[in-house]
Amino acid sequence: MNNKQKILIVDDSEMNRSILADILEDKYDIIETEDGVECVAAIQKYGTEISVVLLDVVMPRMDGFGVLDLMNQHHWIDEIPVIMISSESAQTFVERAYDMGVNDFISRPFDALIVRRRVINTILLYAKQKKLTDLLVTQLMEKEERSNLMVDILSHIVEFRNGESGLHVIHVRMLTELLLNHLFNKTDRYNNLSREEMAMISMASALHDIGKISIDESILNKPGRLTDEEFEIMKTHSMIGAKMLSEATPYKDDKLVQTAYEICRWHHERYDGSGYPDGLKGDEIPISAQIVSMADVYDALTSERVYKKALPHETAIQMIVDGKCGAFNPLLLECLQEVANTIRDTLAKDVVALDRKRAKQNVAAEMLRNNQISASERTLRLLEKEREKYKFFAALTKEIQFEYNIDPPTLTLNPWGTQKLGLDEIIMEPHQNPQFMAIMGEETWCAVKQMLLNTTPEKPAITYDCKLQYNGELRWHRVIARAIWQEEEEEPIFQGAIGKVLDIHDSKQRLADLERKANHDSLTGLLNHASARKQIIEQLEGHPHEKYALIIFDLDHFKNANDTYGHIFGDEVLKLEAQKLKDSLRTGDIAARIGGDEFLIFLKYADEVEPIIERIFNILIGKYEDFEFTVSMGVVQTEFFDNDYETLFHAADTALYTAKRGGRGKYRIYTSDMADTLSNTDASAITEIESNDPEHQKLLNE
Repeated sequence: MNNKQKILIVDDSEMNRSILADILEDKYDIIETEDGVECVAAIQKYGTEISVVLLDVVMPRMDGFGVLDLMNQHHWIDEIPVIMISSESAQTFVERAYDMGVNDFISRPFDALIVRRRVINTILLYAKQKKLTDLLVTQLMEKEERSNLMVDILSHIVEFRNGESGLHVIHVRMLTELLLNHLFNKTDRYNNLSREEMAMISMASALHDIGKISIDESILNKPGRLTDEEFEIMKTHSMIGAKMLSEATPYKDDKLVQTAYEICRWHHERYDGSGYPDGLKGDEIPISAQIVSMADVYDALTSERVYKKALPHETAIQMIVDGKCGAFNPLLLECLQEVANTIRDTLAKDVVALDRKRAKQNVAAEMLRNNQISASERTLRLLEKEREKYKFFAALTKEIQFEYNIDPPTLTLNPWGTQKLGLDEIIMEPHQNPQFMAIMGEETWCAVKQMLLNTTPEKPAITYDCKLQYNGELRWHRVIARAIWQEEEEEPIFQGAIGKVLDIHDSKQRLADLERKANHDSLTGLLNHASARKQIIEQLEGHPHEKYALIIFDLDHFKNANDTYGHIFGDEVLKLEAQKLKDSLRTGDIAARIGGDEFLIFLKYADEVEPIIERIFNILIGKYEDFEFTVSMGVVQTEFFDNDYETLFHAADTALYTAKRGGRGKYRIYTSDMADTLSNTDASAITEIESNDPEHQKLLNE
């Protein structure tokens, strides 16, 4: 089994990679990549199996600083050490590299001894740091869990005497954390609260009823309504709990104890001053006590007690909002309503796992306070600058940009997108949001989501054109998105997507207009011959057993109209005839102007075709001002003929000129003897009746 540590060498020069590999390959497994893009792919593939990266700076596609930027964004730099290799030794260059997390610097040309020594030292240093960090995390986790354990034991003693569910304290703690986080993100009114203090409030909430330990059990567990005297005794638990904490002499200055004191004493105060024990009003009541009070009331309503049945979730929320449980901070009432849909899910989650997660968050906070995790101030400034640049350029593009997370379902829009659509920047449960779904539509939402789910980590991108409804208008948009997959040992897990939405309505309309112009005759608005031919062939091939008729007709003596009244007059006659043709056809029939005064009709029929032909023929005869016109028409039926378009066209054309030879103003249906008759016509007769259309001339000559 190969137990060698892996070293990733990143350099666009094969010679440099070869030299470094020769120096190190006797003790290490060597992975080689020739640019930053391949380097990132190797890091994603091997992860912490890589013991050190030897990274060149100047490379195509992505340079060394681009790699370092990504390693910082994804926190790979915390796990994988980097040694920069370069011939550049300017102070600013080296300083930038160190600021971005580089551990060491090796200049070219390479000295084998120096390369080996610095690689070994870097690997050993990271191993020691990891060991110390793991030890610190273990100690802090143990400390955090011991603190939680002692608080939980004490709070459960109170619950045991009180005959309450063992989950009450846990529920209050979880609801407190949920409401605090939502409040923190919703407003800056309480921005003096740090994440550390919020964690402290959540932990201290478990001690809110500690004073009940001194209340007589006959009152605590009384199944019926308390008398006025018993209720007054019960109310003393808030002051008793506060007194117990204030007299904990060795610990009374501890932040946890001080926070617990606030909660114990004032969690029964009410926003309008109607609470107890001190009748505090509004923000005289610490926000810690306000939030725990709301969490306590909700869980009390939805839990079974010796004196009551549990109420449904919706009923409890409505009672609190309606003021039936006392007055609460209006801002907190908004928070309660906004998180109402997630409360049940939160309370149903694995309590142990949540406590572990909370403990880890507190450990991270303590490590930051003790400088165990640090980031250079300069690097943070650079990252902030890059974020500002990104926001600026994103605004210039005027694109709706989004990020979608599956757990919890959250859609985040960029500022320009929120302004364009009139939506909030962060939309929880977007599928349940009426404003968002009115814009997106159920069908589009499901289609985009299904397309993303059908992607793979190897092919994560999708493009989808759809219509969005906003500002009273339905407009075409293009969704371009990339699915985010988390690679797991068994199978990848879909986590969400990032992407943008482009307004393509105007370009799509222009394209449709161009397509229409390309397919239609500019004078009459009918299809041109090429477009009609394509559609007819599609119908013939798609439905070969249907009965169709192909009709060609032209206006008799149209040349006289042009010669007598002019071409503008002639154009008006053609437009009138085109409108008559449109009015005579049914849905599904095809009509086109072939050229000059010659037109084409293609239609489906069930029984007899002649009544249909006669109806259309009579409609097409007409008058424009002083010019009266008739038409000559040739018809061919597919049921007696080959379904090849060119053959049908030639047959209809033959029938048309048979009609013309018969004196014009008539229609003829093709029969097999027409071809022989027409072929015997002398050249002068054909010249007399031929059309101005070049395509007809070509087909007739065939």
